[in-house]
Amino acid sequence: MLHEFLTTNQEELIERCRAKVGLRLAPTATASAVKYGIPRFLAQLIRTLEIEETSEPLRSLEVSGAGGGRSASSEIGITAAQHGLELLQQGFTVDQVVHDYGDLCQSIMDLAFDRRQPIDVDEFRTLNRCLDNGIADAVKEFALQRDALLAEGGIQASNERLGYFAHELRNQLNTAMLAVAAIKTGNVGLSGATGSVLDRSLLALRNLIDRSLADVRVTANMPARHQIVSVADFIAEVKISAYLDAHVRECRFTVAEVDPALSVSIDREMLFAAVGNLLQNAFKFTAAGTAVSLCAYASGERLLIEVADHCGGLREGEVEKMFRPFSQSGTDKSGLGLGLLICRRSVEVNNGSVRVRNTPGTGCTFTIDLPLHLDRRQPR
Repeated sequence: MLHEFLTTNQEELIERCRAKVGLRLAPTATASAVKYGIPRFLAQLIRTLEIEETSEPLRSLEVSGAGGGRSASSEIGITAAQHGLELLQQGFTVDQVVHDYGDLCQSIMDLAFDRRQPIDVDEFRTLNRCLDNGIADAVKEFALQRDALLAEGGIQASNERLGYFAHELRNQLNTAMLAVAAIKTGNVGLSGATGSVLDRSLLALRNLIDRSLADVRVTANMPARHQIVSVADFIAEVKISAYLDAHVRECRFTVAEVDPALSVSIDREMLFAAVGNLLQNAFKFTAAGTAVSLCAYASGERLLIEVADHCGGLREGEVEKMFRPFSQSGTDKSGLGLGLLICRRSVEVNNGSVRVRNTPGTGCTFTIDLPLHLDRRQPR
């Protein structure tokens, strides 16, 4: 009888499974991978085989579950689901879930061959049914819990982002209200230092809201609203918007002339937010007394929009991490650390890309690379 063979050789089978796991995992992980799931499953397999030898063989389904992987309410289904959860909590992959049961099956067959233990057709079917149900329920629970953890992580990241946004919004709004209150007393004017504080706060609020709106559109996968836009007109609009930021930061701002014949098919709002984010960063980090420059020009069938600063360049390794969320460089930690991430996403919505050229000791040049709109109609 197979159940007697399994009962007699339980420890041997578990050791063989442990050895097989040890070929795939580190020694410290091997014990955890087979500590509970395999011994419990083996005990339930033995009970299933024992019941099938009684006068009420169908009672074995309470332990093993019916065929087809629908065993969630059976003993094997419950413990297999727990095993899948345990492996997830210990950092294993779904591959290990499947391998655990495969290791036991192979160990049973190998040991039966070594000991010349016959396995009849009905016993083999029962073994397969139990393995199928165990694998199905363990993998299902593993996937469900993993998805739940991923969703929880997404919610946590969203809450963290919202928390940063609310904190920065409150700080800037509070500063603006204090400035307005001071101006209302009549002791200071709009043209003085207090007026400059108000300008800074309002500008920061506008930039914060612009970035957040762009982020919402990209994150929600809202379709881009493409339209054909004159590059010269677009850059002129960016110049007007960025001038106040440059003035508040007491930074020189230069804009090169743009070929009036150039045009692009873009989502204007998204690209405006992307260029705006690059300029905000440039004004924020460029050294005192230096200039930030903006230029747009054609290179073949591509439009290149470049924003250059004089921040002194980046340290080694900073280029790779600067597009990560909540990543900030330098001593000025104002903002959410999301600007460059939103910039990249906004440009990608416009079928473009962003790259940065670091010049140590001088500064950085950010380049937005977009396809030009080419009118291929033949002249009459």
